Amino acid sequence: MKSCLFSPIKITCMSFNLGSVIIPKKKAGKKKNRGGAGHNAPTTIQRRVTVPNENQVLGIVIQLLGAGWLKVQCMDEKIRNCRIRGKIRKRMWIRIDDWVLVEPWAEMQSDERGDIILRYTKSQARWLQRNGYISEENVIID
Repeated sequence: MKSCLFSPIKITCMSFNLGSVIIPKKKAGKKKNRGGAGHNAPTTIQRRVTVPNENQVLGIVIQLLGAGWLKVQCMDEKIRNCRIRGKIRKRMWIRIDDWVLVEPWAEMQSDERGDIILRYTKSQARWLQRNGYISEENVIID
């Protein structure tokens, strides 16, 4: 039995002997890829390119305004303030000079505002240009 030195009243303290307790350590190192569903998946996936409907228009992003709003130069020669719709807001990052599919607002301010439906990749934009959806006089894609 030991006595505690710093207590004003003399109280006996007990010391415990835990013996040899083995605590497993975390193993450091890289996790191994065990295969799984996507182990032998092809690296390129062919997808159909979405073409604009009668109430949709193609456009190119010219300025980022913030809070999910972008300034887009549309193919009908109008500059619209467009917002990224909620379904693609966190999933798809849109930058300047990206080709996007814009749906103008139906009743109010259709010439000034719109919603961004999707972003085209560079290869999809080249396909749109080859097939005549993007006129070559507007923009040549790298």
